[in-house]
Amino acid sequence: MNERALRILEYDKIVAALAEHADSAPGRTLCLALLPSADRSEILARLCNTRDAIERYLKKSEVSFGSCFDGKEVLQALRLGRSLEAGTLLRTALFLYHVGRIRSYGQSEEERQDTLSPYFEALVPMKELSEEIRRCILSESEIADDASPGLKQARRSITRIGEQIRRELSQMATGSLRQYLQDGVITMRGDRYCLPVRAEYKAQVNGIVHDASASGQTLFIEPQSIVNLNNSLREARLAEQEEIEKVLEDLSSRLAVRSDDLAFDLETAAFLDFTFAKAKLALETGAMVPHFNERQAFILRRARHPLIPEKKAVPIDVYLGDAFDLLIITGPNTGGKTVTLKTVGLLTLMGQAGLAIPAGDRSELAVFDEVFADIGDEQSIEQSLSTFSSHMKNVVEILQKADERSLCLFDELGAGTDPTEGAALAVAVMDSLHRRKIRTMATTHYSECKVYAMTTNGVMNAACEFDVETLRPTYKLLIGVPGSSNAFAISKKLGLPDEVIDAARKRVDEDAESFDRLLADLQTSRRKADVEREQLEALKAEAASLEATLKKQRDRIDREREKLLKEAHEEAREVLKEAKQVADETIRMMNRTGVSVRELEQARAKVGSEITRKEEKLASAQKDKKQSWPPVKPDKLKKGDLVRVISMGLTGTVSSLPDKKGELFVTCGIMKSKVHVSDLTYAREESDGKKAIRELYGAKREKRDVDLSRSMHISTECHLIGMTVDEALAALDRYLDDAYMAHVKSARIVHGKGTGALRRAVQEHLESVPYVKSYKAGEFGEGDTGVTIVTFS
Repeated sequence: MNERALRILEYDKIVAALAEHADSAPGRTLCLALLPSADRSEILARLCNTRDAIERYLKKSEVSFGSCFDGKEVLQALRLGRSLEAGTLLRTALFLYHVGRIRSYGQSEEERQDTLSPYFEALVPMKELSEEIRRCILSESEIADDASPGLKQARRSITRIGEQIRRELSQMATGSLRQYLQDGVITMRGDRYCLPVRAEYKAQVNGIVHDASASGQTLFIEPQSIVNLNNSLREARLAEQEEIEKVLEDLSSRLAVRSDDLAFDLETAAFLDFTFAKAKLALETGAMVPHFNERQAFILRRARHPLIPEKKAVPIDVYLGDAFDLLIITGPNTGGKTVTLKTVGLLTLMGQAGLAIPAGDRSELAVFDEVFADIGDEQSIEQSLSTFSSHMKNVVEILQKADERSLCLFDELGAGTDPTEGAALAVAVMDSLHRRKIRTMATTHYSECKVYAMTTNGVMNAACEFDVETLRPTYKLLIGVPGSSNAFAISKKLGLPDEVIDAARKRVDEDAESFDRLLADLQTSRRKADVEREQLEALKAEAASLEATLKKQRDRIDREREKLLKEAHEEAREVLKEAKQVADETIRMMNRTGVSVRELEQARAKVGSEITRKEEKLASAQKDKKQSWPPVKPDKLKKGDLVRVISMGLTGTVSSLPDKKGELFVTCGIMKSKVHVSDLTYAREESDGKKAIRELYGAKREKRDVDLSRSMHISTECHLIGMTVDEALAALDRYLDDAYMAHVKSARIVHGKGTGALRRAVQEHLESVPYVKSYKAGEFGEGDTGVTIVTFS
């Protein structure tokens, strides 16, 4: 890419922002050196790396590459056989330690591999060498005593000799030489132990003078008796230094053997740091990885300029290269024309550099060999170039170098000279590029350019919308509509006298003024159409959501109905089987006692046939749920009639007469349902089998059947939360009656904790209910004090 386009489109600010997200100096260097590529395979590889880094970052958060450093000098020293300093070795060991952590981060818990997996897997932590270096080197200025046996021995000698020197000097300072000393302390001068002696007693202390105080009254003398000890101490320190150098040399030689692995780790860590910096930048700017097509066309949906804060930027939809290859953008100043050009150019450069772009889903880019841009004023006093000359020089260069795989961007083409000649030049330049099928975008104020777009195939007008009422641009790009400069309207709003505006209108060609009015009307109509379209889309989305919700509800009701029908048939079959077993046992008893069993045998036969009928009905219900039911005539229905709700498979009584729509309420047990009259049939008469059973066992058996039916519909919980005390007690009274009649053994009264007023009222009421055997507060796991457990007598 040419440097001028990179500079004009402010690509350098993008890579500078990218570098801020890198953790290491080598990573930042790679960021700042990033340039767009024209190689499609390279671009796709870069984008895959960026996409995979984003996915890893979102799944596992971030990983630090801060320990990575520029290892050129270190590698060069190792390859030349030089020893590294302690600080350099320690920094290298810490880097290798972090290489191990980076490699662990890159190992996916799943089997899925991505484009970054080979980089993570190829890292060489050199764990043993790293641990050895960190064991021997404690800090940049401290080597561990056990780094080598020789070093340990030398330091023991230093400690032993030093203690002997201090012991002898202490005896002198508190003994024979005490009266000659300035202070009773032991001092160091250089690496020699000394005593501070008063100058007038110099002759009384036999030794070597190493220093004197600033006043000259104190001399620092090394007594002759410890000179040999000080010399021994010096030799021990030299031996220590030699051992340290041996340790560093040994560690350096071991690291030199792995210098190629170290070089690879440094390079790979820098690359990963650079790649994850791209991911961080993408997440910060809300960017996405674009798709690159092969048809030299781009489609940017809800694209934003990356250097404008997201909250301030107005997204635009812009496309070029499919239906047309030349887009001419018109409109008033400060309307967003230049920003549109820069957005397209900069997003193209970012995509070809392997960066995510701030645009919406399904955005597409094309690979361009070159991006040319003539944007802004670059007049040069030194080169005697005016604004027009500067622009024209750039235009000439672009016309010479551009081809079908180029993207050309022109801002105010033909401006800075006579309007008539400038418009003619602008049309001629654009027509030349259009005939050569070069993708081009240009902004202009010339009406001739708008007319050229209207009358030429493959050329399209576009406008940057401007609200004349508020004198503010909306920054929306309207493709297919030419823009108007709105100079008269803006001037009037700003206070220019009407007579001046009228005089100006008279100087404008009538056709041109009519054309501008037509453009303004088109923009107004387009704006209204956009609003209506947005409202229509919102209504369509709402309707689709409602349809999906209704479908889910309908499916759920169908499933529940099928479940209820199946359970009801199964329950009926079980009851009949139980009845048959009882009947058989009764007959056997009668036979043993010699009682006549003709009637009982007939009853048993009826029960057997009823069981067979039920089983056949259950089997057929699985194959064909739709059955033929005798219709109910609305005018014949009366309150209290016994009917069957076909869709629910339940029997109930009519609670209200049908309304105009044919809807009425039917009570099934404790449940009141609103149904349509077409979903009803008259309840069938009781089966012969069941009549026979009731005749055999009397009213007690019939009561058991009723209670069983009732208990199937009574919940073991009563919810009173949200009710007043009066409402809650009334609901509780109804529930207790139903539960007791249904033979429910115990129930949970859910009243919540709150202030405790509702709980106290419930428990006081339970005291007065005769069929309540006992009650207690719920235990842990049952709801605590927010629930009362009731046991019926």
